[in-house]
Amino acid sequence: MRTSYKMRAYPTPEQAAVLNRTFGCVRLVWNKVLEWRRNRYRTQGIATSYAETDRYLTELKRDPDLEFLCEVSSVPLQQGLRHQHTAFVNFFAGRTRYPRYKSRQARQSATYTRAAFRWRQGRLYLAKMMDTPLEVVWSWPDVDPAVIVPTSVTVSREPCGRWYISLAVEAPDPEQAPPTGAVVGVDLGIKDFAVTSGGEKIANVRHLARRERNLARYQRRMARKQRGSNNRAKAKAKVARAHRKVAASRGDLLHKTSARLVRDHDVIVIEDLAVKNMVRNRRLAKTISDCGWGEFRRQLEYKADRHGRRLIVIDRWHPSSKTCSACGHLLAELSLSTRAWCCPSCRTLHDRDVNAAKNILAAGLAVSACGGDVRHPRSSRVQSPQKQEPQPVRAGIPVLQGGE
Repeated sequence: MRTSYKMRAYPTPEQAAVLNRTFGCVRLVWNKVLEWRRNRYRTQGIATSYAETDRYLTELKRDPDLEFLCEVSSVPLQQGLRHQHTAFVNFFAGRTRYPRYKSRQARQSATYTRAAFRWRQGRLYLAKMMDTPLEVVWSWPDVDPAVIVPTSVTVSREPCGRWYISLAVEAPDPEQAPPTGAVVGVDLGIKDFAVTSGGEKIANVRHLARRERNLARYQRRMARKQRGSNNRAKAKAKVARAHRKVAASRGDLLHKTSARLVRDHDVIVIEDLAVKNMVRNRRLAKTISDCGWGEFRRQLEYKADRHGRRLIVIDRWHPSSKTCSACGHLLAELSLSTRAWCCPSCRTLHDRDVNAAKNILAAGLAVSACGGDVRHPRSSRVQSPQKQEPQPVRAGIPVLQGGE
């Protein structure tokens, strides 16, 4: 199994200067090669291989105006070209968008392979800095850093000013978690981040909304500073630190929630949400992005695979909210404002999200049992009637009328 260890780094001023120079060269090579590839394809219609980009890098180093490229290690430059080639492969495969130019304002990184670093007794020595080890903080007390053998090292600097080291290692597969015999369906939402088929509701903390006021104040202060000044750089670092706190809080919730679900259940069923399409709603785009549904699904996938659990993803068009989990009655229409409803067929009172989680679990178990498909064709979805009857009310909960 391939895994990585990410930790904080504290370079000395001399090491920071070398790393910053390396970041600049990696960024320059990426942008120049990307521009060359684009112009070559537009004018000649020729695709570019990695070997051709490597030869073009040699030509760049021979340019008298770019002699400083030879002052840094050549490994991060070549690894940058490999990453660019992988980005184009993913683009043509339809997995990602077209590669973009790198900016000095974003996260900076450089990757070193085994020929350009040494890891000895938990101490890291990088090329062009072999005389002094890079100070890092090991955060895994149950793992001895002296026994791991990294295959590559990635040094990064965040916009907030923090430095990180990521070690890629080949580790043995972890032990499979003991079976629990429990299954769960999870319905993701905005009012509550997640609702399980057992009735548990995980609150949506709204990390960005809680810090939005301070973030807006930092951004106003930065806007008043003169561009290019040291005061603007300091104000910009405060904005980046505020965003880092939001991302760290969100990541903490996602990791704890996904880890608990994987640890306590053998089978987990979720919906295939089209987050990219959902954020087109201007009123809910910020709130949906703050939830982190896509990252939550990614964490569930790799954690379930690592611990021997099964993750089932049902189709997004499955009418989980409009179907009665007790008798299977399907409503013709259910507005987003209706949080609870009474089934007109069996008179069962439903919490909207809990009922949806139960239906998600039932659909997932059906797939697990018979290998069927729960895809719901858009053409066969229940159409709303032209005219609706007045809805009777039972104990303050609307009794919704279903379609034939």
